[in-house]
Amino acid sequence: MTDTFAVQGDFSPAESFDTALSLAAPAVDAPEQFVPAAPNGFLKMGLAPELLQAVADMGFTQPTPVQEQTIPLAMPSDDEAAGFTDLMVSSQTGSGKTAAFLLPMLHTLLKQRADAEAKSRADFERLTAEALAKGEPAPKRPKRVDPTSSRNFKAATPGALILCPTRELAQQVSHDAIDLVRHCRGLRVASIIGGMPYQLQIAKLQNADLVVATPGRLLDLQRSMQIKLDKVQFLVVDEADRMLDLGFADDLAEVNKLTIERKQTMMFSATFASRIQQLAARVMRQPRKIQIDNPQEKHVNIKQVLFWADSPQHKRKMLDHWLRDTTINQAIVFASTQIECDGLANDLQQAGFDAVALHGALSQGLRNRRLMALRQGHVQVLVATDVAARGIDVPTITHVFNYGLPMKAEDYTHRIGRTGRAGRDGLAITFAEFRDRRKIFDIEAYSKQTFKAEVIPGLEPQQRFPASRPAGSFAERGPRENHSRDRKFGAPRTSGFGGNHAPREERGFDQRRGANEGYGRKAGFGDSAGRREGFAPRNEGFAPRGDFAPRAPSFAKPAKPGNGGKVFVPRDAKKRPYKPAN
Repeated sequence: MTDTFAVQGDFSPAESFDTALSLAAPAVDAPEQFVPAAPNGFLKMGLAPELLQAVADMGFTQPTPVQEQTIPLAMPSDDEAAGFTDLMVSSQTGSGKTAAFLLPMLHTLLKQRADAEAKSRADFERLTAEALAKGEPAPKRPKRVDPTSSRNFKAATPGALILCPTRELAQQVSHDAIDLVRHCRGLRVASIIGGMPYQLQIAKLQNADLVVATPGRLLDLQRSMQIKLDKVQFLVVDEADRMLDLGFADDLAEVNKLTIERKQTMMFSATFASRIQQLAARVMRQPRKIQIDNPQEKHVNIKQVLFWADSPQHKRKMLDHWLRDTTINQAIVFASTQIECDGLANDLQQAGFDAVALHGALSQGLRNRRLMALRQGHVQVLVATDVAARGIDVPTITHVFNYGLPMKAEDYTHRIGRTGRAGRDGLAITFAEFRDRRKIFDIEAYSKQTFKAEVIPGLEPQQRFPASRPAGSFAERGPRENHSRDRKFGAPRTSGFGGNHAPREERGFDQRRGANEGYGRKAGFGDSAGRREGFAPRNEGFAPRGDFAPRAPSFAKPAKPGNGGKVFVPRDAKKRPYKPAN
């Protein structure tokens, strides 16, 4: 981390406390008026010169669509009575949404600080003039207090607060904020996340104007009176959908009460789902909605490929084949569980790859070191769970592998968004077994895009796998939620997954059960109205009935061997009289 970062008050975990204290140096003068050498699309937005200089240093000259639409609406209105506008923004990962809420927020904080300093200077000059007119000595300027000294610690009162669902995302946002305030005099940024030493974070909080935090650690410090949120003017909830997934709804409600006097609320989410709109109705005042893209338009610069695998061993061989591709600069391999993540990382290390694991069970210091190694190019393959699906912005990541599929379809879009950042090209490769077919269909239905299934020469699957559905089959449908049959996607029952059903032995079904041993097939749950005419019976020698007369219900079934001679009786077969409790 450079000295520029440290001057702004965001210290890395490796820095000692004495180093943090030594950084309380007198502030430098503000830079001269920034005049860009090339046309800069940010100029027309009216941002502060210090921010324009930082944006130019970072190499950005033209705002992205989300920045172009969000920043003007988030800026303070010329009409003081109108105040600020609450915003709900939906945009894909890698589109520049972090700068979309940081730039207007930092601009307003800079303007307020400049106004406060001008007022303080005018008051001092007025008091000096009055004292001289009375023949009294001029008042002395107040002595600057070192905010990083433990003797001067007091509860921090930030003016802006950004809530993030994961530690990695909070760290990424705070790093972006520090980059943007590198030329701003006296503006301090602090990141508050779990897994870090309390004393170091309390030192960071002193005189912090902008705080980026995860909800758990933020409320811990608030309850211990280390931070007060009643002065927060601007609240940003980043990745609101993920925040609800991780169970932070109660924490959001508490933060909403603690910052009830704020002037502006901005919420960023992948979609405008009903639960997000309900959250917005509780914490926002008549928000403006900004929809930058929809699932069909997401990640147009990322090629998405699907490979069907017969078994986990087959999937592992295909991953090994792909990781030996010389076009890979850096890659992220997503696993479903922490155990799978550790095991796969160990296997790749033994196979000769520079691979490390990243998941929530690791200490925060270890997670920071591994992410830093990834950013510095010391790690080629990062094996991670969904903890890394949001908040990692490494431009050199060229490939993303879905070794284990996500539980939710929208998490897939965040996973592959780790590549193809800021308009670059990327490649997302998904490995799926037959048991993963419903998750594949969910992802296709959510994104309204079909996977292009490919094969690797020499590693072709031996089983018959479902073909991709045509795009029109889910043109008007959303992702499946707790549906029991695949025909919810619009395909008839007999058409299977794009064609006729393969024989049972080809489809990998378990043959151990007999035909009459599955969930009451003889008398009730599935075929209570009798079998359809012409339906091929499963039992040899079973003659289909010709009259199709309604079958008399037979509630008592013969005892099965090994069940102690008990007879299965459905609940509704015999109504027992109600006996009140004594």
